[in-house]
Amino acid sequence: MFSPTLVVPAIGEAFRKLDPRELIRNPVMFTTATVAVLLTLLLFLGEGHLSIGFQLQLIVWLWLTVLFGTFAEALAEGRGRAQAASLRATRSELTGKRLQGTGGSYELVPASSLQKDDEVLVETGDLIPADGEVVAGVASVNEAAITGESAPVIREAGGDRSAVTAGTRVISDQIRVRVTQEPGQGFLDRMIALVEGAQRQKTPNEIALTILLVGLTIIFLIAVSTIPAFAAYAGGGIAVAVLAALLITLIPTTIAALLSAIGIAGMDRLVRFNVLAKSGRAVEAAGDVDVLLLDKTGTITVGDRAACEFRPLLGVTTTDLANAALHASLADETPEGRSIVTLARERHGLSAALPEGAEIIPFTAQTRLSGLQTADRLIQKGAIDSIIRANPGATEAAKAELRRNAEEIARLGQTPLGVAENGRLLGVVALKDVIKAGVRERFVELRRMGIRTVMITGDNPLTAAAIAAEAGVDDFLAEATPEDKLALIRAEQQGGRLVAMCGDGTNDAPALAQADVGVAMNTGTQAAREAGNMVDLDSDPTKLIEIVGLGKQLLMTRGALTTFSVANDVAKYFAIIPAMFVVLYPGLAALNVMHLASPQSAILSAIIFNALIIPVLVPLALRGVTFRPIGAGALLARNLAIYGAGGLLAPFIGIKAIDLVVSGLHLA
Repeated sequence: MFSPTLVVPAIGEAFRKLDPRELIRNPVMFTTATVAVLLTLLLFLGEGHLSIGFQLQLIVWLWLTVLFGTFAEALAEGRGRAQAASLRATRSELTGKRLQGTGGSYELVPASSLQKDDEVLVETGDLIPADGEVVAGVASVNEAAITGESAPVIREAGGDRSAVTAGTRVISDQIRVRVTQEPGQGFLDRMIALVEGAQRQKTPNEIALTILLVGLTIIFLIAVSTIPAFAAYAGGGIAVAVLAALLITLIPTTIAALLSAIGIAGMDRLVRFNVLAKSGRAVEAAGDVDVLLLDKTGTITVGDRAACEFRPLLGVTTTDLANAALHASLADETPEGRSIVTLARERHGLSAALPEGAEIIPFTAQTRLSGLQTADRLIQKGAIDSIIRANPGATEAAKAELRRNAEEIARLGQTPLGVAENGRLLGVVALKDVIKAGVRERFVELRRMGIRTVMITGDNPLTAAAIAAEAGVDDFLAEATPEDKLALIRAEQQGGRLVAMCGDGTNDAPALAQADVGVAMNTGTQAAREAGNMVDLDSDPTKLIEIVGLGKQLLMTRGALTTFSVANDVAKYFAIIPAMFVVLYPGLAALNVMHLASPQSAILSAIIFNALIIPVLVPLALRGVTFRPIGAGALLARNLAIYGAGGLLAPFIGIKAIDLVVSGLHLA
């Protein structure tokens, strides 16, 4: 965060931001700079009755207050620019082995020349040249350069682990990748455009807080401007420099200096999480979400069903059923087929090789069957009705038992797959949707945060209920159509709740557009990406849960630092107000609870503390307050205890310590 490569440019940028055209975007800092300019002019004109040394110190610390504020914003922006520079360097290094024809030959070309639907070969040690989809092979990929995660991930053809990102490195084996991005529209291009694009727009809450800060500044400006009249009435006078110091300690400079940095850092954390937000409003809305809609397939489940049980008919052993299912699946390259082979081998110790001369029966939508045929065996597996129809010679008792077993499996939320051999019905293989690891625990966390989770699926209500119970969601919508999803979101919103959902299909587009937070998968359809107000570049639907956490962290950080700033200002009043008016109103000496050395020392100490507290809080503004899934009441109590009490105590301790130094060195 404070490496020289970030800090040095940020210092230069902080001075550039002193341009009034830049500074006016932060009215409180603009007021502070105006006061500093005024005191600087008065010093050169020789106006005022205070010592030149005291006035000079006040001026220096007022300018430092402004510079610390612009530095915080520049440092937050610099982190994004550094990321863009790193991404640009990565992009310039990328080359691809574009495949030519079907012979496996390739030509080495710059990644920028690759077109959509080109196929490239990526071998061990190669960088993946473009966003794409694995169409052949399986490999271990290091995605640390993009995601920051050092653990390698497996990418393979088929399923939900086929998407790869430009700039990541293959560390074992090789894969063939079909380019899915349009030229100039890949992950790296969009990340660079985001962090180097137009000025970040303020979010509604940020605008509201800015208006509040401006209002307070105007109120205190009016209040301070009336003080000379009261002082004259009491038979005394107050120097302009002292009035200026009072104004700067009264107005909320701390949160005003950090407000922009908090917003930029919040967006930056989202970018580093590989999510592009089309507006700051979406990020804030994520922090206030009440209802979370999650598609079942690929979000709650891994996306592929896996065999979990062999259920034989009467008179058939489990081993016979498992052996037949194993042989029928040897040539089945679908995830379900591979899982049947794995279950037969691991649970029943069976193994087999594809017999020579065997004829593979491919699955078709018409037959809904697949299998294997040799000289003496015909093994089939498929939908229950299709298996029964393909084996008319089976007994009625076997058909009835097969249907009964299939219904029992369906009631458990699983999918039944019938198996037959040489015209004889053997039993059912149960395929189960695999719940993603840790999902249930994450739903518990969301519940503690007060967020209700709803699973959306096209499954029948029986299957949906079983999966919802296992996953631990609060509710589900079964046999959902696009109209059903849209109606559900509108009903929740009419009840005053904010809704988030994720999707990747064209049928999700209406719901994504209607939701307060719509996260579209990068690998989804163009309609879905255009409808959502966020795009997940990793196409990981479970990331919606983390997006909610990031939104809440942004709101918590702003709230925590606002609480600290307000409490901080209240404490500063006890330092500077008694010191300023004790000569005119001796009774105010009772409020000098810090026992500061002198009025001038008190004023200077308060101004110094007012400036120094800003850089002290910069790391917290950029890193964000640690998010914990607790309720709103507990969160408020925690903020008041830590940042409210801390904001009150810090000035008393800090100003007293600075006063000891100032008085000890005779600076005032």
